[in-house]
Amino acid sequence: MATIPITLRGAEKLKSELHQLKTVERPGVINAIAEARAQGDLSENAEYDAAKDRQGFIEGRIAEIESKLSMAQIIDPSALDAGGRVVFGATVDLEDQASGAGVTYQIVGEDEADIKLGLVNISSPIARSLIGKEEGDVAEVQAPGGTRRYEVVAVRYV
Repeated sequence: MATIPITLRGAEKLKSELHQLKTVERPGVINAIAEARAQGDLSENAEYDAAKDRQGFIEGRIAEIESKLSMAQIIDPSALDAGGRVVFGATVDLEDQASGAGVTYQIVGEDEADIKLGLVNISSPIARSLIGKEEGDVAEVQAPGGTRRYEVVAVRYV
């Protein structure tokens, strides 16, 4: 069984969502189903159908999170020592060679990725082109608008 890399923060986020689903969402939908059943005829009861659909979604999400956590390889970026190389969990300061604009990304797992927060998926084109690079190296990224070149300004493990 293959492991899925995830940062410590990402694992805590998934555990928090799992706890919320099991302790709040699941009991809430069970109560909604019970109330809808008490109303009588289930064949024309929209509340019952909606509650059953919600229950299916919640149970599916619980199973998905539990599966991901069981296969997760949790990596604490602050405990890394990759000798200045870009690896999973590293925070990388880049400079776009065409515009001179600076940008900072952290390479994270699939469930944690959020480009607005500077969190890029390990399997994204930019992350794949950065892995193994060091300060001063130039990474070429195949973007939808064409090839972009970024210079690695700094690599941090935070």
